[in-house]
Amino acid sequence: MNGSALPTDPPQVPDIDPGWTERLRPEFSAPYFAALKHFLVRERANHTVYPRGRDILRAFQLTPFEAVRVVILGQDPYHGAGQAHGLSFSVPEGMATPPSLQNIIKEIQRDIGPFTPKGGDLSSWAEQGVLLLNATLTVRAGEAASHHGQGWERFTDAAITALSRDRSGLIFLLWGRHAQAKAALIDAERHYVLKAPHPSPLSAHRGFLGCGHFSAANEILLAQGGTPIIWST
Repeated sequence: MNGSALPTDPPQVPDIDPGWTERLRPEFSAPYFAALKHFLVRERANHTVYPRGRDILRAFQLTPFEAVRVVILGQDPYHGAGQAHGLSFSVPEGMATPPSLQNIIKEIQRDIGPFTPKGGDLSSWAEQGVLLLNATLTVRAGEAASHHGQGWERFTDAAITALSRDRSGLIFLLWGRHAQAKAALIDAERHYVLKAPHPSPLSAHRGFLGCGHFSAANEILLAQGGTPIIWST
């Protein structure tokens, strides 16, 4: 994302999947998005911001609009050094697996069957049609939720709304209060909405562990005549 454009300049459309570009073009040209870009320029001038610029919209690059089959919503990127790379709950290869992702892997092993995790990089999920989308797409280093309320939520809400409107039969996995608030954007008559507590160690024991969302999603995909997601990491 180029944050140097002025609000009066022609809107710059990032290099993402054309299907996403078609639906999100009005957002890229909206005044709030120009303000968001200026906010990010100021933030980067004074703080370390994650993820790096080329990874901010990575979910929209790895998972084309028409290829989305499952949506997993997170809140905001990891704020530790080197952790965030544009996919919710995922970390780059070689990084230590964060606690929430440890619980996700634990539930997959319980639900689908045992496997030896190769790491915390969930890019293979994204390439299979799992949209790993955070509500907020950037964060200041060491300060969780520091970029909330700056415009990202409006942008990602537009993405969810477009999926609900223009696709059918998608599976939305909503973990925790913040993700479940997005259910208001989803047409439950056209899509499948599965809810559970957040996989954080603070709440996973309240029902995330044991939720069975991974096998349930695959059963729905198979019933639709599709292929299951290979959930092993």
